[in-house]
Amino acid sequence: MAGYIVRRVLQAIPVLLGTTFLIYFMVFAMPGDPVVALFGEKTPPPAVLEQLRERYNLDKPFIVQYFIFLGNIFRGDLGVSFSGQPVTEILAQTFPVTLRLAAMSVFFLMIAGITVGLVSGLRKGGIFDASSLVVALILISVPIFVVGFVAQFIFGIQLGWFRTTVGTGAPTQDLILPAIVLATGSFAQIMRLTRASVIETEGQDFVRTAASKGLSRTRIVPVHILRNSLIPVVTYLAVDFGVLMVGAVVTEGIFNVPGVGRTVYQAIIRGENPTVVAFVTVMVLIYLIVNLLIDLLYAVLDPRIRYAK
Repeated sequence: MAGYIVRRVLQAIPVLLGTTFLIYFMVFAMPGDPVVALFGEKTPPPAVLEQLRERYNLDKPFIVQYFIFLGNIFRGDLGVSFSGQPVTEILAQTFPVTLRLAAMSVFFLMIAGITVGLVSGLRKGGIFDASSLVVALILISVPIFVVGFVAQFIFGIQLGWFRTTVGTGAPTQDLILPAIVLATGSFAQIMRLTRASVIETEGQDFVRTAASKGLSRTRIVPVHILRNSLIPVVTYLAVDFGVLMVGAVVTEGIFNVPGVGRTVYQAIIRGENPTVVAFVTVMVLIYLIVNLLIDLLYAVLDPRIRYAK
């Protein structure tokens, strides 16, 4: 197992280098001068422009800028935004909020998506199965911002169960409704993936053997069917967790969540390239770490992977 972990970490290094290079290139190699854009329609003195370019290493060749950025990243220095605030401080303020939002969303996905998918797979062709597939099709078709505004109106304004906007400090109770809305975008995929995996696993020889040995249904379903059906689901959840971390821009905007998605969007609008690059780089690291953890979790879910050479 230790050798496998070392190999996976070594494989992640070129991925990290490649993705950070592409991110840096796409952001900083674009036409235009981000320093000039800071002043809008005003014309700053040339000395001020040169000072700012030197401060953010924009006066150096692109490849030199990238290696300076990379060296700073390995030292834990994410740079300084154009507003003068260290990016690490911005990240420290916004990242915990989005992390809680994404974790709550994945929790709701696991509870609702896996449960509905399991029941649908075990009762293939029944009324519950047909109804769940219809609901999944509707959720896939409806844009997330429509779901957000409808949920905000019904559960926030009409029923008063939740606040319509997230309060100062983003308390957990205020993140429940945004997390549910964020989860609806992936609920259909999780439900359908679990359903298909359960149907396939239920037809395997080891399940029929367990039934022929006289094991009860309450033993076969969780131990033999559900456990082996979770491998593709866990893979999707791992990828989706990273997507939720950086793709919650719309949800965070609707509910005024002070998280990563909204901060990156505002940084793009303002042209704060250091903030954008640093935040996206952190998201790439999260992807790599989560995928490594999921690979290790496979050995727990499927012993065949644990003993494979």
